[in-house]
Amino acid sequence: MLSDIQIAQQAKMLPITDVAKKLGISEENIEMYGRYKAKLSYDLIRSLESKKAGKLVLVTAITPTPAGEGKSTTTVGLAQGLAKIGEDVIVALREPSLGPCMGIKGGAAGGGYSQVVPMEDINLHFTGDFHAITSAHMLLSAMLDNHVQQGNELNIDPRRIVWKRVVDMNDRELRQIVVGLGGKAHGVPRQDGFDITVASEVMAILCLSNSLNDLKQRLSKIIVAYDYAGTPITAGQIHAQGAMAALLKDAIKPNLVQTIENVPAIIHGGPFANIAHGCNSVMATKTAMKLAKYTVTEAGFGADLGAEKFFDIKCRYAGLKPNAVVLVATVRALKMHGGVPKAELTKPNVAALKIGIVNLEKHIENLKKYRVPVVVAINIFANDTKEELETIRAYCAKHGVNVALSDVFAKGGEGGKALAKEVVRLVEAGTAKFKPLYPDKMSLKKKIETIAKEIYGADGVEYEKAADTALADFEKLGYGNLPVCMAKTQYSLSDNPLLLGRPKGFNITVTNARISAGAGFIVVLTGDIMTMPGLPKRPAAEKIDVDDNGVISGLF
Repeated sequence: MLSDIQIAQQAKMLPITDVAKKLGISEENIEMYGRYKAKLSYDLIRSLESKKAGKLVLVTAITPTPAGEGKSTTTVGLAQGLAKIGEDVIVALREPSLGPCMGIKGGAAGGGYSQVVPMEDINLHFTGDFHAITSAHMLLSAMLDNHVQQGNELNIDPRRIVWKRVVDMNDRELRQIVVGLGGKAHGVPRQDGFDITVASEVMAILCLSNSLNDLKQRLSKIIVAYDYAGTPITAGQIHAQGAMAALLKDAIKPNLVQTIENVPAIIHGGPFANIAHGCNSVMATKTAMKLAKYTVTEAGFGADLGAEKFFDIKCRYAGLKPNAVVLVATVRALKMHGGVPKAELTKPNVAALKIGIVNLEKHIENLKKYRVPVVVAINIFANDTKEELETIRAYCAKHGVNVALSDVFAKGGEGGKALAKEVVRLVEAGTAKFKPLYPDKMSLKKKIETIAKEIYGADGVEYEKAADTALADFEKLGYGNLPVCMAKTQYSLSDNPLLLGRPKGFNITVTNARISAGAGFIVVLTGDIMTMPGLPKRPAAEKIDVDDNGVISGLF
């Protein structure tokens, strides 16, 4: 079979002006980035404000394994399936980070015959949004250190600067650094470090903002440091928000592209779900919902991370009420949760499947807590047996959930028609009564413990001293009503990546907490989670190349 990039390069793309016309968007309301990419204008977004919104469908997944689940592929394939059965639809996705693209995880453009295109552009520099976010973040870093160097009028304690630098690449060497060396003229020496751009609060702010003015106001609230009295110092006090917003004036506009089957796609923003809130931008989702009857979107990693944050952070702030949820699973991944090594996953093993299926069970239970109807999508592989598929169907039936087989990787929209029909049935039944897991007026620790117990299945939460101090300080400063954004391994429902299936008898260990006052949440660090990944022994970048004609190879 052809590789993903070969399939994408053979796709017959429509000019982006034609994709826009499908949505009733005139050429004057798009800003073109070449022939197949465009940004949606402010004027268009404003003109849609009074229009009735369509239906919102979230695609999430079981706990990810090296066997792969295909969540983004299913998201794109479902949108193509809805189009195949005659529905008016847009797919809304996040932008991929260069870190995983060059590392091990891969991109976020789907796969096989369910991809968004132009695939190479989307997975690499796209329209420059991530570069703009990195620049805005680094501008604030430079202005902050310059303020300390040039007299320090705000009495900033250099030991309590909490604003790290960022780069959109997996670079473990930058996790801990020292800056300001070389003498008085070169700055004030202090310990610093880098996060990956997708973990930047600027990324979260861009994705949660409703307008350019909202973006600027949120940027001004970023806490960058504390003075010697322990009072927070913000980006607004550094007078950085205006210039930061100027750097982001184009990046905040959603990007319009298409799928392989020419279904309109809006791709915008890209926070990770294990260290950030894991959803595409509010502006992209709301705009999509005004342009089509169905908007299909996804949230990062498993439902314990991406879906929880989609519901408890994004929907809370944006006022979104999802109409249905698709929970993606594979026979292979469930067998791995049942203890089967990756090398043996192609062999039939109903016994292991029955052990690992408890992971699927827990995610079904969790999603039901948000009072949104669920369908399980089985992303099928050639080695799946009828007995294994029937085992999943019967198990889900006992939990009151239907199963739809999805073959969108190999067949595109045609392979997603069964799933599309079930999604339409769920949406038209009108049973969704969405409600977040916890209220605003709950202590930060109670919110953390609610997620840990209700979503992860933990017995309780243990707090290290740094976390206790930070959480208490945030509440004293008046930030106790903010939602919490859990930074946790994606590979387990627990904070231990080795505990597969449905772990029991464990506690979640909170090591520290950070405040993202501009974004509007508290980041809670658990286990050994890192906000700057490293490259694997054999990074994907080793296989990527480009020929004399500019044709890229090796990109999946």
